[in-house]
Amino acid sequence: MMRHLFREKGASLRIDIITEQPVQDFIDAHAHILDNAFDNVTMSDTMRQRLQQSDYVFSGIKTFHELNEAFPSLLDPNGNRKTFEQFLNDVRDIDSTYNQNYLRAEYNFCQASAQMAANWEQIEADGDRYNLQYRTAGDDRVREEHRALHGVTLPPSDPFWQTYYPPNGWNCRCTAVQVRKTKYPETPHDEAMQRAQKALAKDKRGIFQFNSGIQQKTFPDYNPYTISRCRDCDIAQGKGSNSPLSLSRPFVPDNELCAACKLLHQCVGDRTKTQTAIERKHYLHEMEPLLQIRHEKPIDEGTIKVGFSTYGNKHLFSDTFGRSRVLLKEDLKDLGELLERGTYIDDSALTHPRRDNIVHFYYYKAELHGRTVRLNVAKDVEELRNGRIIVKYYLYSVNDINE
Repeated sequence: MMRHLFREKGASLRIDIITEQPVQDFIDAHAHILDNAFDNVTMSDTMRQRLQQSDYVFSGIKTFHELNEAFPSLLDPNGNRKTFEQFLNDVRDIDSTYNQNYLRAEYNFCQASAQMAANWEQIEADGDRYNLQYRTAGDDRVREEHRALHGVTLPPSDPFWQTYYPPNGWNCRCTAVQVRKTKYPETPHDEAMQRAQKALAKDKRGIFQFNSGIQQKTFPDYNPYTISRCRDCDIAQGKGSNSPLSLSRPFVPDNELCAACKLLHQCVGDRTKTQTAIERKHYLHEMEPLLQIRHEKPIDEGTIKVGFSTYGNKHLFSDTFGRSRVLLKEDLKDLGELLERGTYIDDSALTHPRRDNIVHFYYYKAELHGRTVRLNVAKDVEELRNGRIIVKYYLYSVNDINE
């Protein structure tokens, strides 16, 4: 990356250098290190994808700072251009600071943040069935301010967890665990907030006051490489018109950092679309044998023969990104077995008009990865030009069932 920067001309750094391949390769390498922090953590595909996007944007903004810091070193005190060897030697400290010292703490934070985000998926699925209790690591390395939060017990829906869900600092090892409501007394909300505000008093900028599971990010929008306004910016929050999650608010860069952020979100959007397209092609190919499968399934009126369709398989693939935390993309090729195990629950007419040929749904349930899921079977009625009516039944979607 420094060799690429060495070729730069002009008196100021071009912002769009962060979109060029040598810099993108560096950002990818940095983001990959952070991604490795949660490689073996169990979570939904949607959560993993969002956390990886967060790592990429964080790595990109950090890289932008490194480039900005290194750029002035291209010239010596007399304004003459240095040799590449001189330049590279002079920016070694930047590399050591950002990619050794800082990266260690960032990796640890990313690891803790991702684990807590994965935990939040289970917490969210259970709702307020259990309370959530803040716990420290319980050893002599626990910082005194975090020890003050140990034992705070509140329902997951309490606003406390939106701000003070761990990790709450660099190298923080705190966690939040589900506990039975009858086993531990609930902490009064006001008391919990007072304890938290006192515990995080040193975090005057409020960098660590976020919930990685709710925001689906390893690092908050406001971090050491960004500005406080990032908390309220649609682009930084992944809601801008050029980001993977699209809103429509117009964006005018206020400064170089904002311009760099916009470019990085354009890049992550393009990357996400490309990766999704590759995965989609791969998994739909793996699902092709399902098109030959038919299972006779019970309904109130008797039985129906349920199979799979090309249209339904495409929808099943999209389900793995949003509608189910239990169903994994790796399960798609085995959905025939899941359908065979499914037991009938109910059926229902449409609740709103559709543009396809689906006219009715039948519902079944089955066990998957120790959890109960609902299989939604569509009744598809198509009238051909010659007046012939074709009725098909196929698996259309899979939903989690919270029991």
